Amino acid sequence: MSQTTTMSPLALLGGTPAIQSDAGDLFSWPIITEADEQAVLDVLRRGAMSGFDITDKFEKEFAEWQGSRYALAHSSGTSSLQAAMFGCKIGIGDEIIGPSITYWASVAPAFTLGATVNFADIDPMTLCIDPNDIEHRINDRTKAIVVVHYCGHPCDMDPIMDIARRHNLKVIEDVSHAQGGIYKGKKLGTIGDVAGISLMTGKPLAIGEGGMLITDDLEIYERALAWGFYRRFDDSVQTSYLKPYAHLPLGGYKYRMHQLSAAVGRAQLNVYDERMAEIQKAVNYFWDLLEGVPGIRAHRVAKDSGSTMGGWYNARGHFVSEEVGGLSVTTFIDALKAEGVTGVRPGTNIPLHLHPLFNTADVYGHGKPTRIANIDDDIRQPKGSLPHSERTGEAAYSIPWFKHYRPAQIEAYADAFKKVTQNYEQLLPHDKGNPEVIGTWGLTAL
Repeated sequence: MSQTTTMSPLALLGGTPAIQSDAGDLFSWPIITEADEQAVLDVLRRGAMSGFDITDKFEKEFAEWQGSRYALAHSSGTSSLQAAMFGCKIGIGDEIIGPSITYWASVAPAFTLGATVNFADIDPMTLCIDPNDIEHRINDRTKAIVVVHYCGHPCDMDPIMDIARRHNLKVIEDVSHAQGGIYKGKKLGTIGDVAGISLMTGKPLAIGEGGMLITDDLEIYERALAWGFYRRFDDSVQTSYLKPYAHLPLGGYKYRMHQLSAAVGRAQLNVYDERMAEIQKAVNYFWDLLEGVPGIRAHRVAKDSGSTMGGWYNARGHFVSEEVGGLSVTTFIDALKAEGVTGVRPGTNIPLHLHPLFNTADVYGHGKPTRIANIDDDIRQPKGSLPHSERTGEAAYSIPWFKHYRPAQIEAYADAFKKVTQNYEQLLPHDKGNPEVIGTWGLTAL
């Protein structure tokens, strides 16, 4: 590996960028081959875009890959999460507990069911919901805990499942960031009662647009069918109280997956494990190169934990400002960009509990904010109520999301990180500090 010079001028201050070569397809995603193209052409030429034969095969293959009894393909990850909530009998006046640091679709669909969300804080190292901040939020309205395996990092599921079982709560896993990830030897999505998974183009398992619900619970599966699948919610349904309503969707939704997405999904699933393994090898190598570098820490599972980061969606790092003279994360990122590092930006998702949607919006005309429209208590959470969630903007950042294990290229990016941290004192006189809000409401936004 090449060595950086401790006092080499930073590119942000007029020096030569550390990365001079084009990245090529190092970050290109998804990888589309002739197999994907032929699968799509087959559906197009048969005029089967609104059919179900390919989707049926995709569901069966996905369920087998997950190790789940049922898989139900949806039009989006959002719809799969809403259906998971309905499957768990979440309704008017109910509460779910979920993290504030996540994409809105993890929790916002509760509003459509007349329910609401009580946000829990995150563990500052995993960036996932903190098991220690859940139990005291449980009340007689609580029906489920929503966990998000954030940026590929598995939640600490053992204590969460213990809490859920002791309080008779359902656990909904949002695996949209971690398809194929493992927690202590168990596939993510198979630990809770039901999982919703986004499969849109930006995700590790990318099929175009779509989502998947997976569960081993027949009743949850059939409630999800009843919610948004009118042609499949038929006389074959076994759950007795659903039978009288067969043939029309209880939710009034139409959530079937487009067969072009299902066709791409089958082709991508065939090669996903191999590609996922290469991503893991590449990103782990990057972090190995930066082990012990002041100011930065890896956001990843321990090597001996029996867990993995899946496809490592929107890979993150921790920023330890006090180790680099109090440098702001925004200036740190600006310096990395100047060195030629792409795919880096400060922060995470902005905490949802601070957005007006969860504080003042009256979505359905109740005459008061939707967050508290169907409950007697005011559970809104002002600034300062979830300290770890509110600090992620200044304490985390995205790293290059390597899709290929190419040591020389990865070493160049690691050297750029080292160059910035080793020369942080050059940046301090020019550091204007962090803005009040850091991050985006959706991780893919720049």
